[in-house]
Amino acid sequence: MKYLILAYGNQQDYDHLGGKDGAATAAEMAAVEEFLTGFTGALAESGELVETQGLAAPVLARRLDLRDGVPVVTDGPFGETEEVIAGYWMVDCASFDRATEIAAGLLTAPGRLSEAGVVVRPVMGGESDV
Repeated sequence: MKYLILAYGNQQDYDHLGGKDGAATAAEMAAVEEFLTGFTGALAESGELVETQGLAAPVLARRLDLRDGVPVVTDGPFGETEEVIAGYWMVDCASFDRATEIAAGLLTAPGRLSEAGVVVRPVMGGESDV
């Protein structure tokens, strides 16, 4: 069964890691990179990793809404949204419990990575044990 593990963040997190106000130190950046490399590498080694990607900052996003039958585009960041999906891991593992166990590993990340929250969702189209 496939599961999508969604890691959350906000524009301030992107700014921090990108060197803006209150920028992350070189040591913090190295710790984050080391953690993510190890986390993703372990999933690849176990055969459970399907795909992973980090997403660009919310300031680079666009939201589309339909108003009076016309698509309206709003450039980010979006004032009403505090948290955004910062990245994801698609895993193929034995159970929802195993996917949850994998996701919990992200909560051990250094710095702000562990504060943003993680969501696990089954991917439709496969057998589910939920």
